Amino acid sequence: MESNCLQSTIANVQAKFEDVRQLLDDHEKLRTECEPYKIKYQAIEILQSLKTDLINVLTNMPEEEKEEVIIMLGVVHLKLGLLHTDTEELKAGEEQFMKCIKLLKNKELEPKVILSILSALNQLGIIWSRWNQPMKAKSFLDQAEKLYNDFMNTNNPCRYPINIVQNFGIEQVNDELNPKEIMEKIHTLTLYYLAQVYSSLKDHYQSAIYCHMTLRRQLGHNDIMQDLDYIDWALNAATLSQYFIENDGFPQAKHHLAAASYILQIYENMLKQKTEDNGEDEALVAEWENFKHRSADVARCWAKYGILLMSLSKQRLLQKNESKQDNNQIDNKDFSKLKIIDDLRFNILEKEIEAIANQITDKYLLDFADARLVFLNAQKWLEQAKTYYTLENHASDHILIVQSISQAYKYLSFFEENEARQAKMHKKRIDILENVIKELNPRYYESACRQIWVELGETYSDILDIKLDRLRSSDEKPTPQALTKINHLAKSSIKNFQAFLDSLQIHNSNSGPEQFSNELVQPALFSYFHLGRLYNKIITPDKTIQLENMQNSYNAYKFVIDYWKKYPNAADVMGVELNLCKELVNLLPMKINMLREGIINK
Repeated sequence: MESNCLQSTIANVQAKFEDVRQLLDDHEKLRTECEPYKIKYQAIEILQSLKTDLINVLTNMPEEEKEEVIIMLGVVHLKLGLLHTDTEELKAGEEQFMKCIKLLKNKELEPKVILSILSALNQLGIIWSRWNQPMKAKSFLDQAEKLYNDFMNTNNPCRYPINIVQNFGIEQVNDELNPKEIMEKIHTLTLYYLAQVYSSLKDHYQSAIYCHMTLRRQLGHNDIMQDLDYIDWALNAATLSQYFIENDGFPQAKHHLAAASYILQIYENMLKQKTEDNGEDEALVAEWENFKHRSADVARCWAKYGILLMSLSKQRLLQKNESKQDNNQIDNKDFSKLKIIDDLRFNILEKEIEAIANQITDKYLLDFADARLVFLNAQKWLEQAKTYYTLENHASDHILIVQSISQAYKYLSFFEENEARQAKMHKKRIDILENVIKELNPRYYESACRQIWVELGETYSDILDIKLDRLRSSDEKPTPQALTKINHLAKSSIKNFQAFLDSLQIHNSNSGPEQFSNELVQPALFSYFHLGRLYNKIITPDKTIQLENMQNSYNAYKFVIDYWKKYPNAADVMGVELNLCKELVNLLPMKINMLREGIINK
C-alpha cells in the first residue's frame, strides 16, 4: 500500500513538473503587459506545491532510496531560483540556489546533477555581480569552472550529463539541445560571466583571456554557422582587440579583428541571399542597417589599430634614439604576459582569415615605406566608417573619424624625411579639419570645436617650423612671398589657439586667473605657451607692430607663470616649457623697453 502511494505521489510530482514546463513554454503567448509575471508566479505556486510533495515523500522513504527524490528536489529549488530572479526577487532566488547546492552537496559530479549545480553556481555569480560584490560572484563562478573541468577530465570516457527533465521521467524532445550541448552552453556562460567579473575587479588581463575563451567557444567546433549571433560576436571580437593594441599586443589584436571582419563577411553573404530570395521587408532592412552600423564600428577598430601602431612605432624610434637601447629593451607594458599565451587564437578560422590578416603588419614600423602601407589601410577603414557615420546623421562620430584621419597624416609625416612632403601632409590635415569645423556650431559642439582649434593651431605651427627651418638653412635672402607665407602661418596658428582660449571665457581677478578643469589645464597652458612663441615668429619691418607682437608674447608667457604661481600643480603638465616661460618673462621686458625707446627716439 505504501509503495503504491509513493508511486502515485511521484507520478503526481512528474505531472506537476510537466505542467510547469508547459506553462513556461507558453509564457510569451499568455503574458500581458499589465501582468508580465503572472505566468511565472503561477509556475512558482506549482513548484512550491511540488516541493512540499517531495519533502513529504522523503520523510517516508528508506535512506538508501532517497537519492533520486533528493535530485528532483534540487532541480525544483533551481527552477524556483530561476523564476524568482526572472521576477526581480533576487534575495529569494539566491536562497533557492543555495538550497539546491546544499541539497546536492557531494553529488556534484554525478551525470544527473552536474547541469543543475553548474546552472545554480552561474546564477549565484550573476546575482552577486548585480549586488556589486564581484569577489563573491567570482567564488561561485570559479566553482562552476572547476566542476566543469573536473567532470570533463574524469577517467570514465562514457560519462555524459543527463538532462534535468529526465530526473522527472520526462523524455527529451527531438528539437531540444542534447545534455552535452546544454552543458557546453552553461560553461560558455560561466566564462562570459567570469570575464565581466574580472573587468569589475579591474583585472583587465584576465578579463581579456576569459572574453577570448568565450568567443572561441561560441564559434563551436565544427560549424560556425550554427547558433551564432554574427553581429554580436564580431563586435565583441573587435572590442577585445582594443585591449590588446592598448597593451602592445598587435598580433592578438590583428587576429581578432580579422576574425571579426570574416564573420561579418559571412553575415553579409547571408543577408544578400535573404534579399535575393525574399526581397527587402522591414525586418531585413533593419538587419542591413545594423550590419552597416557594426561594420563601420569594426572598421574604426581596424583604423585605431593602424594609427596606434604608427604612434607607438614613432615613440619607440624616438626612445631608441634617445636612450640608444635595443628595441627589445623598450617597455611593452604587460604585453609580455600576452606573448606567453599562445592560445589566444581562433584555430577554427586560421585559414579563412589569413588573407584579411595579411593586409596589415603586426610588427613595429621602421621607415616611411612601412608607415605608408599602414596609413593607407587606416585611411581606407576611416573612409569606410564615414559612409555610415555621416556629418548629417551622426555628427559626433563623424567628427571623431575626421580627427582620426588627421592623426593618421600626423604620424605618417614623422616617417617622411622630405620637409616639403611633410608640410603637404600637415596642409592636408588642415584642409580636413577646417572642412568639418566650418559646419559645426560651437554652441552645440563645444568640446569638438575646442579639440579641433587646438589641433589646427598645432598643425599651422608645425608647417611654420618647417618653413622657418628651411629659411635658416638657406643662404639666400627670403622672398616677400616666403615672408608672407610665414606670417600667414603664424597668424593662422594664433587665430586657432585664440579661438580655443576665447571659448574658455577665462576670467582674471586681482588674485590671478581662475583654475582650469583637469581636462582643460594642459591644452589651455600650452595654447598660451604657443601664443608666446608665435607672436615672436611674425616678421614685420614696422616697429610699432613688432612692439605690439612682443607685448602679446610677454602677456601669454606671463599668464602661464601667474597660473603656475597660483596653482603649483601646473608644473606637472608643463614640463620644460614652464622653464622657458620663466626665462622669457624675465627677458622680454628689457627687449620691449629697448624697442619702445627706439620708437620714441626715432
